[in-house]
Amino acid sequence: MTDQIDPADVSPASTVPLDRLVRIMARLRDKDQGCPWDIAQSFATIAPYTIEEAYEVADAIARDDMAALKDELGDLLLQVVFHSRMAEESGHFSIRDVIASISDKMVRRHPHIFADQSVENWDWEAIKAEERSSGGADSAMDGVALALPALMRAQKLQKRAARTGFDWPDVMGAIEKVGEEIEELLEAGTEAERTEEAGDLLFAVVNVVRHMGVSAEDALRAANAKFERRFRAMEAIGGEGFDTLALDDKEALWQRAKRGETEL
Repeated sequence: MTDQIDPADVSPASTVPLDRLVRIMARLRDKDQGCPWDIAQSFATIAPYTIEEAYEVADAIARDDMAALKDELGDLLLQVVFHSRMAEESGHFSIRDVIASISDKMVRRHPHIFADQSVENWDWEAIKAEERSSGGADSAMDGVALALPALMRAQKLQKRAARTGFDWPDVMGAIEKVGEEIEELLEAGTEAERTEEAGDLLFAVVNVVRHMGVSAEDALRAANAKFERRFRAMEAIGGEGFDTLALDDKEALWQRAKRGETEL
């Protein structure tokens, strides 16, 4: 299934940009003329880089850095091409199959755009559920990737359960569950019990923010950024002796950092 790659074919003038990248990757993976590092890779060894590049795309967006976003999207695209090339070498599928598959999926999932269905009757999640069922899924939990960040995966699992009717009728039930989980965490006697109850508490908190229409992953990422920003401001105000300050003094610096943000 693989193509014979002419080195001249990777020049900028030789072909359209995506085809050029595909040919570059094929050359890098060529067992006779390619790069030893690229040749040695597998789906498993490349997967961590794929995840890392996705996070770097998100980071560039969070920083509103369009130059970095362009570069990071290129790095992420390279990951797609890399995986596709390895799959083609094994006789499974090519980059063209990947593109055709996602194109078909987008058309299928937007019948209000590409077919005669009205916008009012369009249900993205219902279409996805039908796809999973036709693909052999026998549980609403099927297809929620294990590699997702834990908060994001928790929210997706909860949404899947809610679609079957297994959910609190309103946010108050979810809030009360948080209080229950806090009590159980305080009563936990062993490290294993504390770990389990801590997980239950975090899961319950995700349920609350889901009911409020908030992305738990986005909310915590923003809270992390805010804490880091304010802590760095505290360090700057406190100077070299920051570490030796009393807790009350550090709290005063924290409040100054907060006020500083408000005054900007």
